[in-house]
Amino acid sequence: MKGLYFLYFYLCCLLFACHMQASEYYLLPRPQKFTEERSHFVLDKTRLDTPVLQDEWECFISELGGRIDRRSAAVIEVKLVESLDEAPLNRDEAYKLKVMAKKISIEAMSERGVYWAMQTLRQLADSSGKKTTFQGCTITDWPAFRIRGFMHDVGRTYISMGELKREITMLSRFKINVFHWHLTENQSWRLESKIFPMLNDSANTTRMPGKYYTQAEAKELVAFCKAHGMLLIPEIDMPGHSAAFMRTFRHDMQSPEGMKILKLLVEEVCETFDVPYLHIGTDEVKITNPQFVPEMVAFIRALGKKAISWNPGWHYQTGEIDMTHLWSSRGKAQKGIPAIDSRLHYLNHFDTFGDIIGLYNSHICDVEQGNDDIAGAILAVWNDRCVNKEENIIRENGFYPNMLAIAERAWLGGGTEYFDKNGTILPPDKNNATYHSFVDFEERMLWYKEHLFRGYPFAYVKQTNVWWKITDAFPNEGDLTRVFPPERKLQDSYQYNGKKYDTHLAVGAGIYLRHVWGTFVPTFYKDPKENHTAYAYTYVYSPQEQTVGLWAEFQNYGRSEADLPPLPGKWDYKESRIWLNEEEVLPPVWTATHRIKNPETPLGNENCVSRPPLSVQLHKGWNKVLLKLPVGKFTLPEVRLVKWMFTVVFVTLDGEKAVDGLIYSPDKKLE
Repeated sequence: MKGLYFLYFYLCCLLFACHMQASEYYLLPRPQKFTEERSHFVLDKTRLDTPVLQDEWECFISELGGRIDRRSAAVIEVKLVESLDEAPLNRDEAYKLKVMAKKISIEAMSERGVYWAMQTLRQLADSSGKKTTFQGCTITDWPAFRIRGFMHDVGRTYISMGELKREITMLSRFKINVFHWHLTENQSWRLESKIFPMLNDSANTTRMPGKYYTQAEAKELVAFCKAHGMLLIPEIDMPGHSAAFMRTFRHDMQSPEGMKILKLLVEEVCETFDVPYLHIGTDEVKITNPQFVPEMVAFIRALGKKAISWNPGWHYQTGEIDMTHLWSSRGKAQKGIPAIDSRLHYLNHFDTFGDIIGLYNSHICDVEQGNDDIAGAILAVWNDRCVNKEENIIRENGFYPNMLAIAERAWLGGGTEYFDKNGTILPPDKNNATYHSFVDFEERMLWYKEHLFRGYPFAYVKQTNVWWKITDAFPNEGDLTRVFPPERKLQDSYQYNGKKYDTHLAVGAGIYLRHVWGTFVPTFYKDPKENHTAYAYTYVYSPQEQTVGLWAEFQNYGRSEADLPPLPGKWDYKESRIWLNEEEVLPPVWTATHRIKNPETPLGNENCVSRPPLSVQLHKGWNKVLLKLPVGKFTLPEVRLVKWMFTVVFVTLDGEKAVDGLIYSPDKKLE
């Protein structure tokens, strides 16, 4: 009976997977309502009937191999309608798409809805044959949240216009609709000022001197965002994070002289940006002039802009600010003031594999869907530390995988928690709905990695098939090298000093035993303690003898700390170790060797995704992988925020994909 049950379950899963692939394809984000039809639309000679985005539709048809023909019976018809009653939320972005044999029909209340319908149709396109075809279907779709965005801190680390445009172009295909441009920081004022050109002078810039955006480039990027369905929100941080301002003018922003200068700059900024909002910061600063924030908000509003401010920051009453932007666990939404959620959305602290699980499963602002007070979410990239290569900003922050996760969650709504139940841990149960949901998302995400993101820094491989057993943690009394029973023999449970230590299943290529933000985010251990040693193990079945790559790390370095690199020959400052088939796998030669903390000294190859994978040998059959995972203090002189974690997964030698055909099973089961 047990065997029949597993056969039945396997067939159900197979049918479920086939159904998902056949009925909804690789749409990301998933549409709210989808019905498959049996017809197909073949893109050839096509009549176009649209009141909006005429040029965009013509390019769309041409790119996919079609031709405009006013006499064709096949038509793409776009209608702007007064209402879409089927869409309960954010109707200005909603659309209805119907694909029939000779007609593609799109209805929307605005140009934005039409643009999102075009992106869905682009995802439906099958160009594998001689002509592009679209599967017949009816889709009614709308976003659960009206803000779905990303932020770059270019004040600290300049990012080229070409890179920003590349990201905007790509993310708009997944219905991301906000780019938050953090332009000023202690290190630099990155927006050109024509009235105070000395503000951009290299003498007043402490990182990447000479790198700033001209006003013409800023206007160009606003137009570029609009053409891709995005709203650009510029941020001029005030009165904190303003050392570049003080170096230039020798006045604090809150002083009478500083406020006069700042108002002239704000006028210039508002003239430059044809956008509705200006973000004014107000975080991480002591307000010495109680009139500063109210006066600047009033001034900005008088210039025709709405003001956004960080929370925690200045405390506002209803009507005193147009929107707040929540950061850190202390950020609180207030009734009557729309809020953007970035509280646990700081990619600069994320690891490669664990945090994306918490992000994908999380409610935005702990609600199912947006409302008047909850606007949506922005993922933020804060490079407090100097990062050497522009590409590594994208790669090490897991930018594209995490953006696709928030693209789906912010559009679809829902989730299972707010990082407060399973946190970054995927339930190790194949019958679990949360597990299935992430498996489905991961499959679609990796399909786009292969078919759309070639040539992009997209550091993620399949991890939902990577299974481990992890022991209860043994007390090491501060001796990180102490040997415990799992090093001698692997068992399901152990007796040590009169106490039983069990093992427990875990799934994923990256597992947190304790999160970078402490117990605020739950991890594998519900109550992790200092001075303990854990072990994780699995067996990996390889269908052949082969040389493969290995991604391995035991401290994912955040992009915001001045942490020191590991010592030569050590994986980290915790004495972590890894054995493959009883042979120890030693760390690479670290490229950063400095011993004095300095945020201006970049790290090198410490994070596994920023170096070539280690070359290792897998035998045909089962291969034993054992990890020793000690931890001492959770804060060290060398590393401020210790991550008790591991990342281990076998990849191709170029690091682009997981190795095909491997089975990870701590019980040696060929399933």
